[in-house]
Amino acid sequence: MAKAALRVDPWMQSEPSDRWSVGRQAVILGDCLDGMRHLRAASVDVVVTSPPYNIGVAYGSYDDRRPREDYLAWLTEIGTEISRVLTAGGSFFLNVGGINSDPWITMDVAAAFRTTFRLQNHILWAKSLSVGENTVGHFKPINSRRFLNHNHEAVFHFTKTGAVELDRLSVGVPFKDKSNIVRWGHARDRRCAGNVWFIPYRTVRSKAQKFDHPAGFPVELPERCIKLHGIEDAVVLDPFLGAGSTLVAAQRLGCEGIGFEVDRTYAEAALVRLRAEAA
Repeated sequence: MAKAALRVDPWMQSEPSDRWSVGRQAVILGDCLDGMRHLRAASVDVVVTSPPYNIGVAYGSYDDRRPREDYLAWLTEIGTEISRVLTAGGSFFLNVGGINSDPWITMDVAAAFRTTFRLQNHILWAKSLSVGENTVGHFKPINSRRFLNHNHEAVFHFTKTGAVELDRLSVGVPFKDKSNIVRWGHARDRRCAGNVWFIPYRTVRSKAQKFDHPAGFPVELPERCIKLHGIEDAVVLDPFLGAGSTLVAAQRLGCEGIGFEVDRTYAEAALVRLRAEAA
């Protein structure tokens, strides 16, 4: 069955070399605030993104050490624009990491969106777990006698009302005790998996395996967010596209995707990934 034509025209008044499309995925080189202003109001169903954390990550074209007040004010402005383009029943999933030496940054970033959105769910993304003597997943080790290794990040699920219904079973898990299926009147062997998501990083040995981006997230994370929102043929937006994981997820799920990226190298990496997926 053929997919519907694009429902959102994200093209800006810019040079043709600054925008590309792969199937129903649009990659746009440029500042996300400028870009989102060219999108129609209430034209996006799901936003999945991870902005720069302001912790000194070595991005190619962006200074990740801005004054804290300026950085948070910038995020608030971005939140206002995301609210404008998001549908009334849309979901905004914000992935934020942090470092032990700046433990408040994650909550400060979330608070920057507090005046615009309701925090409907706070999800913990676990990248590595140790159970007994066994460890599964990868994390970036630290050399410190003060801090523990940082094995998780936050995913804040924002909505406009705090009352958006989700498809929880789309990312659910089977019951361990099968008697619960009949005993509690469930229609199938599936239950909510909760708000701790174990999505391990794959161990990499080179920058190329990370698509030359220093802080990307695995495709499974935006996939789970899009599925959880539960809208078929959704329009998905990532204002900070990076190397393109969100659009790869949208492509796999048959959704329309729009991504803004200020760094040409990362935008081109996203295109390479999308073309490989489409091949």
